[in-house]
Amino acid sequence: MDLAVFLVVLLSAAMQAAWNIILKIRLDPFSALVLVGLGAGAAALPFALWIGPPDRQLWPWIGASVVAHLSYYAFLIGAYSRADLGLTYPVARGSALLLTALISILVLSEPIGLIGVIGIVLLALAILTMAREAFGHMMEGRALLLALGSGLAVTAFTVIDGTAARISGSANAYTTWLFVCDAVVIVIIVLAWKGPRVLVPMAGFLPLGLLGGAMLFVSYWLSVWAMTQAPIGLVTAVRESSVLFGAIMSVAILREPLRTDRIIGAFMVIGGLTLIKLH
Repeated sequence: MDLAVFLVVLLSAAMQAAWNIILKIRLDPFSALVLVGLGAGAAALPFALWIGPPDRQLWPWIGASVVAHLSYYAFLIGAYSRADLGLTYPVARGSALLLTALISILVLSEPIGLIGVIGIVLLALAILTMAREAFGHMMEGRALLLALGSGLAVTAFTVIDGTAARISGSANAYTTWLFVCDAVVIVIIVLAWKGPRVLVPMAGFLPLGLLGGAMLFVSYWLSVWAMTQAPIGLVTAVRESSVLFGAIMSVAILREPLRTDRIIGAFMVIGGLTLIKLH
């Protein structure tokens, strides 16, 4: 992977971890996901209007991606209601990392050699290692299925977005309008499901939502651009190094304990990233 692309994806990973930490401080999962979705759409809108609408051929791809994104949110909220975030999130992201790599190699025929595959597997194991303590608790079967469903949804929108960005020849119009459409659909669904009153308690956290949403938008924008420059499986793997940044921020900002599994997982992340960079 080219050094510039590698560093861009690392920046994307750091921002991915940052918006999760910001919203984790004071918000429940449902409110956080709704606010960050709306914030991302608000951040994307000025760029979308400036760049202009994407080609007509990309709208079906955007529609499919919106469905995958909303499925991810729905699966994740359902899983969070039945199991701890510390258990659910690693299952979702770890399974997505491995599934995306398999599709990248077997379906898209991307040039990922043995060193790259080892790096991807090492990163997936690092995610699970950092969640080792959570796995000491029994995970209810339905929660596990919902977490795996989240992983499938992540795999779906990753492959869709990476492929669409390559087809378009530019990630800019595609990604900006994707987030605008995401936000519009989220508003429609939330209002139809919960009614306007559900948004009132979130108003006090609007600055956090806008900040987190802007970080999500820029983070994913960088990631989609990187997928036009490097194999989707490798970009996804490097972006999942967000678990390392998240662990560092959890200790530094949330004052969570520095456990042994986090230290081991951090070294595994560094090893996986090194192998991918060498690849």
